[in-house]
Amino acid sequence: MIHLRNFNEGDIEVLKRMSPSKTENEILTMLKEWDSLEFNGKYSEKLAVCDEDTVVGCIFLYQHNDYIISAGPEIFEEYRCKGYAYEAMKQAYDYAKKSGYKIATAQIRKNNIASIRLHEKLGFILDCEMLNKRGSEVFIYIKLL
Repeated sequence: MIHLRNFNEGDIEVLKRMSPSKTENEILTMLKEWDSLEFNGKYSEKLAVCDEDTVVGCIFLYQHNDYIISAGPEIFEEYRCKGYAYEAMKQAYDYAKKSGYKIATAQIRKNNIASIRLHEKLGFILDCEMLNKRGSEVFIYIKLL
């Protein structure tokens, strides 16, 4: 059964896999930062995506304003194409809706077909195309929660 949970000190090996250049102390510091539920003065949360007791990836929630939020999944390569990202996104957005968010948004590189399909399957609609801060061509997708 797929579920989301907070990362903890028992996940150090998984987190080393996600950030191989970080030391154990740097990872512990990172966990403390995540526990603050804040990034740049806004709500943010990084959650483990689990199938039973196995961490298969993570999902990052980030507040844009009082009613708009985005979520970004990262599923480890060997667990991809098994529905984990879809289920994690559904759960993350249900959680966000219960927390009072009204709109979900996603910025997706135009060449990221898998992410486009995932978001469309979740009910997102294409709002516009633009160049992001890094100069990449992206689509902006939105969805009412």
